Amino acid sequence: MISHLRSAFNQSFTEEKYQSLLNTIERHVNYRASFKISETPIFIPKQLTEQLLQACSELTDVISQPNFKELSQASILPDHFVPNETAHTAFLCVDFGICQDEEGNISPQLIEIQGFPSLFFYQHLCATAYRKHFDIPENLNHLFGGYTAETYTETLRELILGDARAENVVLIDIEPRKQNTQIDFWAMKKAIGVRTLCVSDLKVDGRDVFYLDENGKKIGVERIYNRVIFDELLKRPDLKREFYFPNEYNVEWVGHPHWFARVSKHTLPLFNSSFVPDSFYLNENEIPEDLANYVLKPLYSFSGQGVIMNPTKADIDAIPENQRDNFILQKKVSYAPIIQTLDEPAKAEVRLLMAWKKDAPRPEVLTSLVRLSKGEMVGVRYNMGKTWVGGSIGFFEM
Repeated sequence: MISHLRSAFNQSFTEEKYQSLLNTIERHVNYRASFKISETPIFIPKQLTEQLLQACSELTDVISQPNFKELSQASILPDHFVPNETAHTAFLCVDFGICQDEEGNISPQLIEIQGFPSLFFYQHLCATAYRKHFDIPENLNHLFGGYTAETYTETLRELILGDARAENVVLIDIEPRKQNTQIDFWAMKKAIGVRTLCVSDLKVDGRDVFYLDENGKKIGVERIYNRVIFDELLKRPDLKREFYFPNEYNVEWVGHPHWFARVSKHTLPLFNSSFVPDSFYLNENEIPEDLANYVLKPLYSFSGQGVIMNPTKADIDAIPENQRDNFILQKKVSYAPIIQTLDEPAKAEVRLLMAWKKDAPRPEVLTSLVRLSKGEMVGVRYNMGKTWVGGSIGFFEM
C-alpha cells in the first residue's frame, strides 16, 4: 500500500527468490508449511498503522474494563467450564479487513477477535525470511513497541514458561501433526524449547499431570500452553485420553480456555467504534430488511464454519427461537483490492497479534499476520489456483 515500495518489490520479484524464501523457512524448522505462503508481504503506511493501533486500543478498552467477565459470562457454556481461570487472557488476535469507503479512504474494519494464540513464532520467522531474500526497507518494522528479535522472543518465553523449565511446559492441541498451524509449533520448539503434545498424550495421577518423554521417563507438567478448541474436541469422542478439562489439576494455564469464548464473536456487539461494523445478537434486534448487507455467524464455531455470507429470511427462520442467542448478524464490509500484484490486485486481512503479560493492565501489539486473497473470502478454497495469495506478514511504517 506504500505505492513506490509496492512497485519496486513487484519489479524485482523473481520465482527464484520466492522459492529461496520457502526453502529458508523449511530448513529453519525442518517442515514444509501446509498452507500457501504468499509471494509478497505488504507495506503499510503510517496513517493505516496508526488506525490499526487506535482500533486495537479501543477494543482493549472494553476487554480490560473491570466488569468484562460479567459482560462475557454467558459465553461460558456449562460443558465448557474449566477451573482456575486466569484474570485475563494471555493472547489476543484481532482480524481487520482493509477496506475502502465511497470516497476512496482506506480504513481497517474488524472482522473477528479471539482471546487465543496465533502463529507468534512462525510470523517472526516469516518476516526474517522475507528480509533475507527481498529488499525490505530497514525503516519498516514487523515488530511493534520497539521490540527487537531478541526481546520479542524473550517476551514470549517469559509469557509461556513463567518460572518453569521448558520441559515442564507443553503446548497441547488435537493431533498437532494434522494441524495447518503446526509450523508454529516447530518454530516455538526451536525458539524456546517447549514441546507440542496431543491432548491424549497427557497422563494424570490424581491432580498431577505428566507426559512420557522419548525414553519413557515421566515428566511433570506445570504449565499448559493451550491450543485446543472445544468445538473440535467435542467432535472427537474417539480420542482416548486421561486429561479432561473440567477436572481440577495442579497446572497453570497459558491462555486459559475460557478466554477463547469470552473474547470471540460473542464480544463483537459490545464494541462501539468506527472500526467495528454494526453487530448484534440475533435474539436482541429486529431482523433488518437488507439482510444481504449482513453476515450470519454462529457464536460457537471456529475458522469460518457455519458462517453464511448472504443470509436470507429463510436462513433466519430456520434457527429456532431458543437458539437465536447463539448467533450474531454482522454488517458486511468490502475488502479493497489494493495490493497490486503481477496480475489482478489482492485484498488484505491484517491480524494483529497481541500479548497480555501477567501483571500488565492491558495487552500490547507485538506483530502481525497477513492473509491475501483474490476470492470472495479469505481462505484456501476461495483462492485455489491463484498466485500472490495466502499467508504473509506486514511491514509497517511507524
